[in-house]
Amino acid sequence: MSRQFIFYRFVACLFALVLLPTVSLGQEIEGEAGESKEIETDRDSFTPSTSTVERGRWILESAYSFVDNRRVYETHSFPEIVLRHGINEIMELRLGWNYEVGGAGSPISGNLPSAQPEESKLERESRMLYGTKILVSDQRGMLPQSSFILQGLTPTYGEVNATQMSATYVFGWTLRNSWVLDFATKYGTGSLEEDHFNTWSPSTVIKVPVGERWKVHVEYFGVFTDGRAIETTQHFFSPGAHYLISKNFEIGSRVGWGLNDQSPNSFINVGFGWQY
Repeated sequence: MSRQFIFYRFVACLFALVLLPTVSLGQEIEGEAGESKEIETDRDSFTPSTSTVERGRWILESAYSFVDNRRVYETHSFPEIVLRHGINEIMELRLGWNYEVGGAGSPISGNLPSAQPEESKLERESRMLYGTKILVSDQRGMLPQSSFILQGLTPTYGEVNATQMSATYVFGWTLRNSWVLDFATKYGTGSLEEDHFNTWSPSTVIKVPVGERWKVHVEYFGVFTDGRAIETTQHFFSPGAHYLISKNFEIGSRVGWGLNDQSPNSFINVGFGWQY
């Protein structure tokens, strides 16, 4: 694990200690009995939500991302589709598919640039994802609400044909003022020809409700390699906004800027979520 990764997790923990005194002690995040919850998608931000889909319900998420890379062709990523189904009170199943075309992988999905980012080679690839999300804990006082996501990713088109896996742990609190403070760490495997390595993606997001239908957020996330022949480090700052058309339908957009030379210049993501 790199020193930079440890440093940014340390900063995130300090950030949490500053805001945690505003957590409502004894609060539990759950809706009225018999009442379905407002939709909460994982695509709102790079940091996924801490909640799972209600038993027997479905959430369909889809988005388009445009990434302005620094030295290679821009990247287009779509439809970033994920279908989530709640099978009981704490577990959901997930199935999705995405297609990317451009000079580098999309950082929105945690993909990394090619081994030689100065080469202007247009790459195309698609991947199917499948896995599960499990609710680990509900919020009770200082105990955060948390979830664990385990996914497999299998290429369906492109030069890469190795199946990879990712594991994400996300936790957070709803504060007294209804702000949401979430943290996540994503681990993934990666390969490029004969080069096999690991990726780590820490992230922190603050979500602020504005009225009954709007929610805005600011977020930091990073994507770091570990054990790669040519190591890659990317840092991003990303604000966004989302609007509830109804309790079961959401639209939103987020933008982001790379904070170092190995990151893309910027990106924009637009999408929707539908609960039924």
